[in-house]
Amino acid sequence: MKRREFLQATAAATAGTTLLSGFPIGAYGYSAELAALTNAATATDKVLVIVQLQGGNDGLNMIIPLDQYSALMAARSNIALPQSQVLPLTTATGIHPAMATAQQLYQNGKLGVVQSVGYPNPNFSHFRATDIWTSGSDSGVTWTTGWGGRYLDGEFAGYPTGYPSAQNPDPLAISIGSVVSNCVQGPSVNMGMAIASTSSFYQLLSGGVATAPNTPAGHELTFIRQVVSQTQVYTATIQAAAGRARNLSPLYPAAGQNALADQLKIVAQLVAGGLSTRIYVCQFGGFDTHTLQVPATGSTTTGAHATLLGKVADGINAFQDDLRLLGVQDRVIGMTFSEFGRRIRSNSGLGTDHGAAAPLLVFGSKANPLVHGPNPTLPANAGVNDNVPMQFDFRSIYTSILKDWFQVTPTTLTALFGQSFPYVPVIKPNALATSAATAVADFGVYPNPSVGGPATLAFTSEGGVVQVVVFDGLGREVRRPVPGRTLGAGPQKVPLDLSGLAPGAYHCTVREGSRSSSQLVVVE
Repeated sequence: MKRREFLQATAAATAGTTLLSGFPIGAYGYSAELAALTNAATATDKVLVIVQLQGGNDGLNMIIPLDQYSALMAARSNIALPQSQVLPLTTATGIHPAMATAQQLYQNGKLGVVQSVGYPNPNFSHFRATDIWTSGSDSGVTWTTGWGGRYLDGEFAGYPTGYPSAQNPDPLAISIGSVVSNCVQGPSVNMGMAIASTSSFYQLLSGGVATAPNTPAGHELTFIRQVVSQTQVYTATIQAAAGRARNLSPLYPAAGQNALADQLKIVAQLVAGGLSTRIYVCQFGGFDTHTLQVPATGSTTTGAHATLLGKVADGINAFQDDLRLLGVQDRVIGMTFSEFGRRIRSNSGLGTDHGAAAPLLVFGSKANPLVHGPNPTLPANAGVNDNVPMQFDFRSIYTSILKDWFQVTPTTLTALFGQSFPYVPVIKPNALATSAATAVADFGVYPNPSVGGPATLAFTSEGGVVQVVVFDGLGREVRRPVPGRTLGAGPQKVPLDLSGLAPGAYHCTVREGSRSSSQLVVVE
């Protein structure tokens, strides 16, 4: 590879972002003007968070078929949960007791479960199965692109040539992990960037690099890390976005105690800070539980798998609480996946072996809080090779999310995946239409960013009583340019005094009757 090609590829896969010339991609519905500004095929402020549970999650120990407990106990008596300890989701379906916070999310309308997700002719190799799930291919076909990467490539033509730019300053996707996820691999380059670890993210914000040994080799390593840092073309914009928001939820575990929560905490901060990145991929491993899935002695409600499930539930719960407090929860939908499930029958090592279909979770304020599909049917006497059969093709979930969340047309979906797949309503009906129908027309603030002087708020009034309020990052009112007065119907321009405000991110909200819109305003 030539040096220029190497630098292009590295830059495209290693960085962060800010606002579109100070104007956030925060449309409350489709905006042709915003689409033109960003050069994107579809304007959206929506975010998809993909959580990869690496190793093959035992779905039958996460989502439990209460209506088939005798068959479950016959197949895995050495690891099965006591039925009395299972937390109910419905009368027929329960969830592992370590996932109490996930049960609460389900009850509060922020979590859905999709039963028995897989694909025809499953592959039981970690590497090949991961390729299938991340590419969206059939099991007998090898694709070198990722499903999210193909979507982004269609939205942002020509990437990475000309990126970042004034129109597109932000990374299109971010993977938190040692490598950029294949989910966002495009036709020529990866469409995303990687943050190698949560610690490297905070080093990025501080401008430092990881400490290397005080040896000749260590000095060389330090130099290499500095060079890589200098090629991270999105560094300044990530730093700016992170500086405009801080996490507000008290539910996050202490740093280092829950790797998934640590990653989701970064996602929440960047989303609230105005980053227009559409896709985030988080990676959480340890699910290859061939042995000691439960302890050799003691309760089957504890052990390695219970700990993993608890961290998944608690991490997602803290993330949702943070998004709510930051005022961006309606912009984010998330989903989990694992490269495969486990066999119905447990093994003699108190574990489970590679299997086929398994449930996945869809989370967020706009997630459809249902158990999609009936429980898998278990044989009365499962053999060592018996698997949970597929009920939903995983590509049905992908295409349904792309359709409902990112407004991708059926024709485009067929082109992205090579065929059409049945629709699954994993997102609440009219999740996007509600906000679009109640938005104030032609709403915007300029200049943005502002250096603390006068700005102008523009919108179109319907001739009702209008109120304009500016809030800081903690939700405290700091300005009320229009306390509530009747304006004439038509275009309006209202002076917005930002003088005296500390540098940072603020939210300017305009309300007229039942309509309301809000925009992130940056004071420098």
